[in-house]
Amino acid sequence: MGSIAQLVERSGHIRKASGSIPDGPTKKMNELLIKYFVFCFVIATLLALLEIQIEGRYGWAEKLPTWRFRIKLVDLLPGLQGDFSGYHIYFFISVLLLLHVPFLFMRWDFHTELILLSAYMLTTNLEDFFWFVLNPHFGIKKFNKKHVLWHKDWWGPLPLRYYYSAFLWVVLFLIGFRFIG
Repeated sequence: MGSIAQLVERSGHIRKASGSIPDGPTKKMNELLIKYFVFCFVIATLLALLEIQIEGRYGWAEKLPTWRFRIKLVDLLPGLQGDFSGYHIYFFISVLLLLHVPFLFMRWDFHTELILLSAYMLTTNLEDFFWFVLNPHFGIKKFNKKHVLWHKDWWGPLPLRYYYSAFLWVVLFLIGFRFIG
């Protein structure tokens, strides 16, 4: 058992002696990044399709028999207003836990955790967007403030929450992959 950093080091794409990444992209790092993005894209697509089957035209579990609650402090933050549903809490906790399956077979390490958390942020952001694009009741043309009432604050063509998630994803991704090993 080992960490992702140890596996990458053994693959030869990080020089152990200097601790630095060789100049220019390497084949191993490119393969790792391609796998990362393909995995996030595929999982986000499948989760969006599953959620479309469950919710249909009624986003944010509007018609599902689930409990809901609000956090007043969160409601004060632009782009994060709204209620939380039991359905979504369990859904997203399940996704987060499933992404941590690798730790059943390897030792936990900080950098791998950052990479997995970045994958979670990317996957959940893509999943939400794909829900609209792939949903026959919405589509890309109805992905706007007029038709998507549960995203209250928009900045340009996207809900403000997407920008928060994207920022957090970039930070986790860069730190996780930059300091690997």
